[in-house]
Amino acid sequence: MNTPLTLRLRLAALALLAEAAHLGWEALHGGIVTHHLLQRADLPGISNAWGLLVLPALGAWSAGRWRAWRDARWKVALGVLLPLVMGAALSIAFRLQWQAGTEALFFSLLLAALVLPAHRPESLLGFVLGMSWTFGAVIPLVIGGLLALISWLVRGVARWAWQFVGRASA
Repeated sequence: MNTPLTLRLRLAALALLAEAAHLGWEALHGGIVTHHLLQRADLPGISNAWGLLVLPALGAWSAGRWRAWRDARWKVALGVLLPLVMGAALSIAFRLQWQAGTEALFFSLLLAALVLPAHRPESLLGFVLGMSWTFGAVIPLVIGGLLALISWLVRGVARWAWQFVGRASA
């Protein structure tokens, strides 16, 4: 039986196991990575170990939305998969030190956030999962959160303007 709580717990446990495996691999290959703000060692660092808290919480939060979308699962799947692929592509471009590709992907993400509902929890989960193997979970959460905020604001203003125009023409 897939109650909302069961689904949340399953997704949170899956995210926890995936992140524990990732951190175990890092620990066996030189230690758990710490990312410094602005890539400067004299600034504070954020350990990838924070992913043990961030990813399960994000998975449980987004699972609450999946129940509401039971009649349109392809929308949820697309809402997770597209940001996951974009986040992974951005991570790969960064790892390959392909500056032009990294910039192009980032600005295409920004453009996509303007026209697609990137503010949904499942989109944020996909984006963070796609980038977490390179940047940990916290930095992608901050970047994805800003993209989600931009998406929410633009879509909200567009909805308000559409309603305003509809009332003015009536």
